[in-house]
Amino acid sequence: MGYDLESTYGLCPSWALSVGYAGVASAAILSNWGSAWGTWKSGVSLINTGIRHPSSVMKNVIPIVMAGVIGIYGLIIAVILAESIPSPALSRENTYSIYTGMAHLCAGLCCGLSGLAAGGCIGIVGEYGVRCVGYRASNITLFPTKTEEAGYSSVSDHDQGNSEDLSGSDDQNKLFVGMLIMLIFSEALALYGLIVALIVSQHSFSCGEG
Repeated sequence: MGYDLESTYGLCPSWALSVGYAGVASAAILSNWGSAWGTWKSGVSLINTGIRHPSSVMKNVIPIVMAGVIGIYGLIIAVILAESIPSPALSRENTYSIYTGMAHLCAGLCCGLSGLAAGGCIGIVGEYGVRCVGYRASNITLFPTKTEEAGYSSVSDHDQGNSEDLSGSDDQNKLFVGMLIMLIFSEALALYGLIVALIVSQHSFSCGEG
């Protein structure tokens, strides 16, 4: 015996709405989780580096900005999915199918999990990248000599014109460009999830169509 499309035991059960709203929650929560993760890791490193090299703070704030954008991706998908879920009717006939609910859940997970992975990647790359750029700008070594063990107080800045200074602007820019490229490709992971989520969210079937 075939399914009755307008029956609660057919393709439009009453619990299909919960599957759709799970997709909305997944997109928002997981994307914001990744955004917060990336902001936390990069922000702590930025503040630590800014103590020793304040002039590099504004330039190294890029990882925090890129991590914050991931939360916007989740917000966009969550709003689109929420607007696609119809309200219950007084006739108790559910027109929201399980097919549409699973499509919305898939879209939410694609965007949310991609944003979570991208946020973690941006956070880790930003943490170590900002520290390395700050160390290079301040001529701080990770393995100090005996004369530098007293808190790096004898460090000279590269702007003083010392031609033998190891913290030249060229080397600092190379580190920054390398970090920026890694951040761009990390951000692309969340963008891929956003694109797939936008496509999948358009797949729908309404029991009223049958």
